Amino acid sequence: MPTRPTSRLLRLTTAALALTTSPMLAQDTGEIYLLDEIVVSGSLVPVAKSETGATVETLDADETGTAAQSVSDVLATLPGVSMSRNGGVGASTTLRIRGLSSEYIGVRLNGIDITDTSSIKTQYDFGGLLSYGVSSIEVLKGSQSALYGSEAVAGVVSMDTLSGEPGLSTTVEAGSYGTYSVGVSDKIESEKGSVAFTLSHYKTDGFSARSSDDEDDGYEATTLTFGLEQDVSDSITLGLSGFYITSDSEYDLSSTDSAGESSSEEKGLRAFALVQGDNITHEFSAMLFDIERSYPGGYNEDFSGKRRELAYLGSTDLSARSTLTFGFEYTEEEFNIDGLTESNNNKAIKAEWLHSPTADLNLSAALRYDSHSDFGEHISGRLAAAWEVASDWTLRAVLGTGFRAPSYYERFGYGGNPDFKEETSRSAELSVERRFMGDDFVKATLFHTEIDNKINYNDDTWAYEQISTTTSQGIELSGHYTLSETFSLFGNYTYTDAKTADERTERVPRHDLVVGIDALLTDRLSGQVTLQHVADIVPSQYAPTDHKVGDYTLFNASLSYDLTDTVQLYLRADNLTDEDYETAGGFNTPGRSAYLGLKASF
Repeated sequence: MPTRPTSRLLRLTTAALALTTSPMLAQDTGEIYLLDEIVVSGSLVPVAKSETGATVETLDADETGTAAQSVSDVLATLPGVSMSRNGGVGASTTLRIRGLSSEYIGVRLNGIDITDTSSIKTQYDFGGLLSYGVSSIEVLKGSQSALYGSEAVAGVVSMDTLSGEPGLSTTVEAGSYGTYSVGVSDKIESEKGSVAFTLSHYKTDGFSARSSDDEDDGYEATTLTFGLEQDVSDSITLGLSGFYITSDSEYDLSSTDSAGESSSEEKGLRAFALVQGDNITHEFSAMLFDIERSYPGGYNEDFSGKRRELAYLGSTDLSARSTLTFGFEYTEEEFNIDGLTESNNNKAIKAEWLHSPTADLNLSAALRYDSHSDFGEHISGRLAAAWEVASDWTLRAVLGTGFRAPSYYERFGYGGNPDFKEETSRSAELSVERRFMGDDFVKATLFHTEIDNKINYNDDTWAYEQISTTTSQGIELSGHYTLSETFSLFGNYTYTDAKTADERTERVPRHDLVVGIDALLTDRLSGQVTLQHVADIVPSQYAPTDHKVGDYTLFNASLSYDLTDTVQLYLRADNLTDEDYETAGGFNTPGRSAYLGLKASF
């Protein structure tokens, strides 16, 4: 599915409303105003974050972590987001949004859908994705199939490596578990276009994935991303972006010291043409994604998935207060496991109406029609509202429906059933937010999602079944408070009550608390300390009886010192108390560890 235009339309929107990376603007009156933040995932076109009814968490380049930090570790500190990992970096990792796991999360990298069609469930494995070069991340929550189609039941994670500041940057980092990483990125901008790339290499000796073993399980990966766009005339912009990721990892085949090795290769490419008319913008795009995974000695050894997509998106202003966006998509997907090949296609039409009846009220209505070659027709919708009921007080409400098409493996793999129907969902959320000066705020969000026709694996019959219902509901609390010019406090808490077939859903924490302090100690030295407490988790039924997931508390810290205006030295320390914990029963997690890095920007 296409992303929103990332060329002239987005550049002009950003220039007009600005991003939080340039938070303040002095007017002629001498007053200071905080400029609004633009989000690209909350609607079919970029909108101000304050004007969308949807809940969107945003991270900029300073918040996405250091070069050798896992993206999933960073995301797990956001309200409503948790994760479990079968070992260290590179091991299989499941991300959850509001208690719903990875198969319900759409994932985009530079506008390219990177969910794996050859996975047991069509999803993205965050295990090996590192934060180097990631300039922004948006996490859109709730059922978003009206915008993104299948998989977007819990939400969408959109990552970007091309929107950073212009200039050349290089980073070197090394630390615990024999870990090192190097990276270089560059971005050149002109009035008519830009070109950008990131290249990084990461290697770690790691530690034993299984808690019952003692041999190290390492991981190594090389990542290249690139993008370019050019205004070929006053009304036409052409663009191209892509990525290539290759990795090798070690893992434990069983509870004994039996090491396995796996390899993966991912390739993505997206081309677009943006045409600006008098009162309409057209975007034409083509996208492809390929992934190949190999597990020598496994029950299944060779996996490959392909996705091809053609899309159109148009946007026009109906009036000064209304915008209509509309489009269509044609997608082909292919799945191959050990020579077994299946494929399908999907045609979709979608539209969204944005309307502001008053300056304080912003409404949106989205509708999508999908015609799947295997599952027939499906209609998804979303209604959202953001209402500034009083100065600095905003109420938001969202109602949405979604669906998830069964994966190829669930239909044709071991224990699969080709007659499965799509899972369907309904979600609702209500939030209230109070803004203060600068970045300070408090926010509370109630959420509820229900999924019918849930597909589960039955251990008694050794087959997948479609008989249960999943519900997930709870509350998210978050805030930021500036204590002084030196210190600021931030935090969030999520309570999640998730059930599948009337039983609590495995590996979903009922309580998840994050609190931290940011410190600007001098004009060159800054730091951060965070605490994360996760409690009341139902372990997987497959977890060893002596290695069940329990409550845990983590303390992490970081320091950054500007050696010069262009060179920065930083130190990151994780799990300062050396907590012995597990996020997936029977699998190890890092102990106390530290990483030292040097970054130079030109």
